[in-house]
Amino acid sequence: MENIFTDEYFMKKALLEAETAFEQGEIPVGAIIVVDNRIIARSHNLTEMLNDVTAHAEMQAITASANFLGGKYLKGCTLYVTLEPCQMCAGALYWSQISKIVCGATDEHRGFRAMGGKLHPKTEIVYGVMEQECSSLMKAFFKKKR
Repeated sequence: MENIFTDEYFMKKALLEAETAFEQGEIPVGAIIVVDNRIIARSHNLTEMLNDVTAHAEMQAITASANFLGGKYLKGCTLYVTLEPCQMCAGALYWSQISKIVCGATDEHRGFRAMGGKLHPKTEIVYGVMEQECSSLMKAFFKKKR
């Protein structure tokens, strides 16, 4: 039997969160956190609604996952996020010791790599999963804003 729980499967779920953000006038970033093929957190950017610059999708997902698991470490968990995390989110992900991060679109200007951020040395990272779809949504959002 074929495993349906691929990186693309879960990135589609994160993309649904990004689309929700888009509809709410938020920068369209979506994130989910998975453990043992089970989604334990879903989130999207809430910076406008909460008037909080730290309310990024990843930060919301980290908090929800820690609450679900009953602890601060996300070992054994995978984050699926439609845009490469920023330096702030990478720092939080570092401290969470998340096992894996799967990114859709890269952020060459504000992503953690461009800003000199680091992830935990044991964190595996995968780039470019559904990159076109994630990037297109981001471009459509900023085109609409102009």
